[in-house]
Amino acid sequence: MSLIFQSLILGVLQGGLYALLAAGLTLYFGVMRVVMLAHAAFIILAGYIAWRFSSSTGLDPMISLIATVPLFFLLGFAIQRWLISRLKPSTMTMMSVLITFAIALIIEGLLGMIFTGTQRRIQLPYGSSSIDLFGASIPVVQIISFVLAGLSLLALFLVLKKTRFGRALRATIQHREAAQLVGIDTDRTAGLGFGLGLATAAVGGTALALNQTIYPSLHWHWIGPLMAIIVVGGLGSIPGAAIAALLLGVLRVMAELLPGVTPTLAQTIFYLALFLTLMVRPQGFFGGRLAQRF
Repeated sequence: MSLIFQSLILGVLQGGLYALLAAGLTLYFGVMRVVMLAHAAFIILAGYIAWRFSSSTGLDPMISLIATVPLFFLLGFAIQRWLISRLKPSTMTMMSVLITFAIALIIEGLLGMIFTGTQRRIQLPYGSSSIDLFGASIPVVQIISFVLAGLSLLALFLVLKKTRFGRALRATIQHREAAQLVGIDTDRTAGLGFGLGLATAAVGGTALALNQTIYPSLHWHWIGPLMAIIVVGGLGSIPGAAIAALLLGVLRVMAELLPGVTPTLAQTIFYLALFLTLMVRPQGFFGGRLAQRF
């Protein structure tokens, strides 16, 4: 029972990180119907920035967020205004896949050229520390990542629900043409929304680098699960993506408790759950019920 409880806690902590990593993808699709394949590459880029900052200064890598969050926000705004906004609406989804795929390859190539393919890991004073919780040993880095993810998602929630920009962004997500009719500058709002999505990648990449080694091509490992999360949650629904991330995070960890289940097989069970969900609800498990509430 202690092992099950520990796995359940670890699954929730992992799911919180998944939710943060997937939040940006949901914003991109909700605002522009853009499939942003480079999102995971920007996550790894942020992880490298955090690693380089920590290894060079000896300071906590989370301090690097002071620079990476605004930098990634500006990058996202520039990508949307200079590249994505030039696409025709009729070919937006297809062409965005090609453009963002190219951006992902460029980022991977630059990281490989600068840092080589050697795996990097942030060395932290508390990296091997854990907290005993009712007999379960919980790594401190996973708790910190979960808290960071929770605070970031809370900030995103407050921005979307309590600010004028958030109301404009939600109106653009729900009905772009109607938003234009009431005077919302949907192009500028889309750019800011894109920047906000990429800012979440900066936070998520730093949190990810706290938990595992990183290397230039790691983004290909992550783009599949993140796309799965936003599909299961209901495309364009941030609450749906968050709930789906928590459920799939728990499923992935708990599956490894089954006899004979390896991490690779647990990954297969993860995608099988996705397939079965979409067989029952093609619009996503939470599509239609939560999509208009955020």
